Amino acid sequence: MKKSLLSFVVLNGIAGLAHAQSNVTLYGIIDSGINYTNNVQTAKTASGPQGAHQIAMIEGGSAGLQGSRWGLRGTEDLGGGLKALFVLESGLYSNNGALNQGGALFGRQAFVGLSSPGGTVTLGRQYDPVVDMYGPFLAAPQWGGYMSSHPGDLDNALNTRRINNSIKFRSANYRGLTVEALMNLGGTAGSFSSNWIWGGGASYAHGPFSIGAGYLNIRNPNTSFFGANPNAGPATTNNLGSFGSATSPESNPVFAGYASANRLEIAGVAAGVALGSLNVNLAYSNTRFEDMGSASGPDTLHYKGTAAFNNVEINAKYQISPSLLAGVAYDYTRNGGAGGKGGANYNLFSAGLDYFLSARTDVYTLAVYEKASGTDSLGQSAVAQITGLTPSATDKQVSLRVGIRHKF
Repeated sequence: MKKSLLSFVVLNGIAGLAHAQSNVTLYGIIDSGINYTNNVQTAKTASGPQGAHQIAMIEGGSAGLQGSRWGLRGTEDLGGGLKALFVLESGLYSNNGALNQGGALFGRQAFVGLSSPGGTVTLGRQYDPVVDMYGPFLAAPQWGGYMSSHPGDLDNALNTRRINNSIKFRSANYRGLTVEALMNLGGTAGSFSSNWIWGGGASYAHGPFSIGAGYLNIRNPNTSFFGANPNAGPATTNNLGSFGSATSPESNPVFAGYASANRLEIAGVAAGVALGSLNVNLAYSNTRFEDMGSASGPDTLHYKGTAAFNNVEINAKYQISPSLLAGVAYDYTRNGGAGGKGGANYNLFSAGLDYFLSARTDVYTLAVYEKASGTDSLGQSAVAQITGLTPSATDKQVSLRVGIRHKF
């Protein structure tokens, strides 16, 4: 009896010590809703794309406020202000329970690192500086979700794609200033620069004003950023590479035709001001598919040179009451074409209402309208491409959504 009691006391003491030194948190988000979308592309005939109306239950990661997920995060106090940390985050489809991000178990995030009072260093699958420093100023991560992100999330501001095998440093907040740097060495034997990804960013806030900027430089994006990424599907059936989808080359007409780019550069800068219950942001990004016609990917349309996208967004949100939030946004995207070929314009209007039933549960409604014009990257008349949804059969598309989100 005495031995049993002693063992019980010792084991509980060890457990208490371990708990005091480290902690692990289980967390998650479930987001689901119903969408009505018009002009959904169903087939492509000799007379052009065919479309129809659609009413469907769609997971939050395709059309809602946030992608459904569950994850584990933890820290261990190593003493002297130094801590070990990790995050393992798995994306899922709430409508059928399947894994998101191409079926990767921890496809959203998976990293380990060390933090100190001066900053944090982490290694693994992570968000990039454009997402961290520029993205928060956009409508999509605030209230608009995936449908309000830039066409095809071409500047990756809503983290459609993560950076594998990356090393990231993020500084502590020093008088409102935070800086970040990221590098993926590529790992290609005999070619140091192949598949190399690097970037940096910074944000600064003082009083009601804030500003953020991010930059990303990606070598061989068809393999390093798209094809080798769990978010991307296999190459398209018409050899457009991993920029498209396995079943429909039109799944990403915004930039699917630029698979042969040797380098992808993304730069974004944004500023915001908070005026009581009103918050207004202005953002600009430049996305460049450079040196096309390289061996990085197929070039069935024989593009050369650079295709540059310029994007401008203005958005506003207003806290009507502690439980009700409203938002509106306008986004303009211009693709200048490549090598004198093509060029398209995309106008995107978004509006949303979000009502919080509690601190962890909210119901929301979103409305998005997009109008396209010109010639897209596939050399065809540009069609509307609301991010996360099937492209339109015409140059216009509307999607209305009613959803619910729960956090735990």
